[in-house]
Amino acid sequence: MADRLDSTVALVTGASSGIGEATALELAAHGANVAIAARRRDRLDDLAERIRDVGVDALVLETDVTDEASVRAMVSETVARFGRLDTVVANAGVMLLGPVENAPVQEWERMIDLNLKGLLYTAHAALPHLLAAAESEPRNVTDLILISSVAGRVARLGNGVYTLTKHGVGAFAESLRQEVTKRHVRVSLIEPGAVATELASHNRPEILAATQARLAGVERLEAVDIAEAISFVVTRPRRVAVNEVLIRPTEQEG
Repeated sequence: MADRLDSTVALVTGASSGIGEATALELAAHGANVAIAARRRDRLDDLAERIRDVGVDALVLETDVTDEASVRAMVSETVARFGRLDTVVANAGVMLLGPVENAPVQEWERMIDLNLKGLLYTAHAALPHLLAAAESEPRNVTDLILISSVAGRVARLGNGVYTLTKHGVGAFAESLRQEVTKRHVRVSLIEPGAVATELASHNRPEILAATQARLAGVERLEAVDIAEAISFVVTRPRRVAVNEVLIRPTEQEG
């Protein structure tokens, strides 16, 4: 079947919950062996069992993507175990909202470290292996999926630094796409709107309350909705590159 990923290998960061978890399961269902990376080992172990239940292999990688050495080890262990790397989903990220005035600067540093530097480390370490796999069977094409946000397109009051990081992801994705596309590494940007995951829960209580009020009455996306979009992107024929996907809940205005 054209949409199968048999004999390929995927690596998903931020795989212990939400979009990362759902994506790992979705890619496994399409036949890929999946390396799953995050800091919460217990959740990864449980996910690995569910992946193996669909008949493919899983590799658990306890990883802090803000640490470059940890990221390089993550990629090296994946290739050592499976022999190749065909799909990378750089999903790990954090959303810490609030006004700039009197903001805890540590929140900014955390977003820059995870949303930007962690993603850059992942792309940099994985790229040689994606380029190599793109030259071989079974598909002769590979995919780097970068998870951004609606905030990568729309600046909104109270999300200045989060928006900064996600705009940066979009700019990086487009520049890298131009660099590697003729070598059949497809770089794709996924921009979800409001999704029912743990992402917002890391905010300070007053910020979380304001976010919930803003989205009151909106039926949020499920993580599987994003995972299915990612699987659509990576299962396209070699001639098709889906470079950008913006996905909002039907009722979300901005």
